[in-house]
Amino acid sequence: MMRFGYGTNGFANHRLPDALDVIAGLGYTGVALTLDHHHLDPYADGLGGRVAKVADRLRTLGLAVVVETGARYLLDPRRKHAPTLLDDDSDRRVDFLRRAVAIGADLGADAVSFWSGIRPAHVPPDTAWDRLVAGCARVLETADGIPLGFEPEPGMLVDTIAGWHALRRALGAPAGFGLTLDIGHCRCNEPGTVPDRVTDVAPYLVNVQIDDMRRGTHEHLEFGEGEIDFPPVLRALARSGYRGLVAVELPRHSHAAPDVAARSLTFLRQAEQDSLRRPEPDSRGGRP
Repeated sequence: MMRFGYGTNGFANHRLPDALDVIAGLGYTGVALTLDHHHLDPYADGLGGRVAKVADRLRTLGLAVVVETGARYLLDPRRKHAPTLLDDDSDRRVDFLRRAVAIGADLGADAVSFWSGIRPAHVPPDTAWDRLVAGCARVLETADGIPLGFEPEPGMLVDTIAGWHALRRALGAPAGFGLTLDIGHCRCNEPGTVPDRVTDVAPYLVNVQIDDMRRGTHEHLEFGEGEIDFPPVLRALARSGYRGLVAVELPRHSHAAPDVAARSLTFLRQAEQDSLRRPEPDSRGGRP
């Protein structure tokens, strides 16, 4: 059985304890926790005590956790996702990621996930790449056994699996530098089929996000609204030996979070059953 989770960035209108209660109550076994000003703010007072309370609540609810770091305005109220590892003031991002690693360790997280960011127009490509490699190396120094999942994100400096491989090589292929794979991104901007991409990266997976998407359009969609055929994808994940969380990533659906989360789990459970019953497909990983 897959370990399905749900992302708290899709519960932005809920208090974190309430979001965890709803997610667990629906039957999810994990949560992808995005650190944010309203969800375990890493810069607010009393962090240690607040982390301990969340850890206790996760244990009580039986929820595994991965830590996500994609909060939009946590570090800068005027610039979305800024600063990134590519900006002139990238030290602030490095500090945030190190805090996320420490929180992940205290929560017993499966992984801590992050991405490169968009290259600022005034930063030359070579400089941006060097900053990214240096920043990742600094985060790795403090990971201390917590797997890091780097996510290729459409529109960012590292936007594909090939880019992740290049970054891993530049870092010296450290064991703790894994891959966060968004299934929707595989349909959006990766070549070939989605199940084939899953199989290709299986040895490196430490975190999986799941959502529907269309070719060439980076928009996280509810299941059934995009082009992905999910039973072959889930079959590929199962056969790969991946045992981590598969967490729903719908950051723009907070207005209807409980209903969307309920529909999503029903869909995924059915898709998992279909993956076991359906004959081996000649699948393209997407519908015509």
